[in-house]
Amino acid sequence: MDELELLKKQWQSREQDLPHLSFNDIYKMLLKKSSSIVKWIFYISIAEIIFWTILAFLVPESNTKFNNDIGIHNTLIVVNILNYSVFGVFIYLFYKNYRKISITDSVKELMQNILRARKTVKYFVIYNVTATTVLLICINFYYYLNQDIVFKYMVEDFGLSDVTQERFMSMFFLSQILIGTVLIVLILLFYRIIYGILMKRLYKNYKELEKMEL
Repeated sequence: MDELELLKKQWQSREQDLPHLSFNDIYKMLLKKSSSIVKWIFYISIAEIIFWTILAFLVPESNTKFNNDIGIHNTLIVVNILNYSVFGVFIYLFYKNYRKISITDSVKELMQNILRARKTVKYFVIYNVTATTVLLICINFYYYLNQDIVFKYMVEDFGLSDVTQERFMSMFFLSQILIGTVLIVLILLFYRIIYGILMKRLYKNYKELEKMEL
């Protein structure tokens, strides 16, 4: 008897001692796992909006004064209100997806709900990255068109001295590009690591359900 046949016989003998899961048992297990993943997505989205809110309160008063002096403070307030509104809609959709998956009673419906949950996360990530990028570009374009005002209030609000406007603005825009790039990269990494892991697990559950449908 060759080695392969020996291994098969050993496996078959062990298999008899293992508990046999029914179709319903496997479905319930995948349902529970999928529901748990989507619930975590919901919790993480709430934690994220809390984090950005706390961060907003930690902005130095000098920054707020500067934005008010150059005339973009009210605009930023409107942008933040719109952003929080969209964020709130996504949080509601995450909760809705969680509830739908939790009460699913068929393999086909669970597969559809998993796809819907993955699509919602995809749109959420695209929105946040795009909105942040567009906002940074728009703010810096405004700075570029109003360099005299920006330099004037930078000197007044932050006490700059012994620097020419041309040199300061060059350093200013370079720092804005670097900070903006780092911010976008950090956001992408966060979504890639946190939501990426959860999406892979959810997709794995989907593939298992797909096998059950065959």
